[in-house]
Amino acid sequence: MAAKLNEGKTKQIFELVDQPGLVLVQSKDQITAGNAARKDQMEGKASIANKTTCCVFKLLQESGIKTAFVKQHSETAFIAAHCEMIPIEWVCRRVATGSFLKRNPGVKEGYRFSPLKMEMFFKDDANNDPQWSEEQVLAADFSLAGLTIGRCEVDIMNRSTVAIFEILEKAWATQNCTLVDMKIEFGVNVKTQEIVLADVIDNDSWRLWPAGDRSQQKDKQVYRDLKEVTPEAMQMVKRNFEWVSESLLLESQASGRVVVLMGSTSDMAHCEKIRKACTSYGIHCILRVTSAHKGPDETLRIKAEYEGDCVPTVFVAVAGRSNGLGPVMSGNTAYPVINCPPLTPDWGAQDVWSSLRMPSGLGCSTVLSPEAAAQFAAQIIGLNNHLVWCKLRASMLNTWVSLKVADQKLQACSL
Repeated sequence: MAAKLNEGKTKQIFELVDQPGLVLVQSKDQITAGNAARKDQMEGKASIANKTTCCVFKLLQESGIKTAFVKQHSETAFIAAHCEMIPIEWVCRRVATGSFLKRNPGVKEGYRFSPLKMEMFFKDDANNDPQWSEEQVLAADFSLAGLTIGRCEVDIMNRSTVAIFEILEKAWATQNCTLVDMKIEFGVNVKTQEIVLADVIDNDSWRLWPAGDRSQQKDKQVYRDLKEVTPEAMQMVKRNFEWVSESLLLESQASGRVVVLMGSTSDMAHCEKIRKACTSYGIHCILRVTSAHKGPDETLRIKAEYEGDCVPTVFVAVAGRSNGLGPVMSGNTAYPVINCPPLTPDWGAQDVWSSLRMPSGLGCSTVLSPEAAAQFAAQIIGLNNHLVWCKLRASMLNTWVSLKVADQKLQACSL
């Protein structure tokens, strides 16, 4: 059984009585513009919007962003954690257009914001969602699901919005499509009291310009711009919405792998740490044993095995004592090589020089921590694999948030 908790212009929220702490978000076939000054039925919009939202939230969750999304329930609905919504729309802009130009006369359309431009709007239909400053959000002293929204929470939402935008921008770039701007909302999970990305992200939430060309726009702006709503015009809007729901990429076109070469199985524990970290970035990691001192021909044969199939590869050389493995690999392949020597307390200070002092013409780097070596490999692969890049970007955000929360807890203890 489900009891209706809320209804908006484009969706309904139902409490799932048999699943405490969860809600059903049901999309509607209604499309609106200008705070519902214009509204129409668009048959099939509910399933298109739901497909888009589920796709976006899955991408963000797989990257490591905390969201309310749990799973898709049907063609037109999904299940989410029950949240008390923070009544602020966070708007992130890469390109100046729309209302920003009206509020900032003199700025030309197409001006690029680097870093991203952040704006906040208080959700108040009666007053057309006025723009708010950070100071106004703090002064409002919102308290939701037992959490007071203070400086720490505002900073977390601000940082999260930027990370979410950049992850979706990267995904759309694989389609040669510019994510121009985007609005999102956060909620406080009633069970965990955590701030999470909530509500929906669908084709009402952003502007998308294929090839960076406004005349090809695929978002709701096409509907806002209609002089007259005709069946033909609505078909065009629907086709755009369908294009968006089918285009957002979850599978990366370019795969990548890390091949870890160890001089001896005594280095296995060190190499397993590299493999575990690679797996957390969604990167296939292969472990091999070879010694460039004792079997150089075999080392070069293994190298050739991974050069012949056009899969982007990063080699990690794990050799203690005298590291011949990294230099030999680096001198014989055009692929990147990372030294990650397992140093021991007795001779480590001397051994590390065989990884640091390379002959001329060799370009392998040296990273001592196995987790950091995997991260560096992920950064190289992430240049051509947006899913790996997205995991790195979310990881940066989560590290920043954990430091912020730790600092807040420490201050609370000190008071």
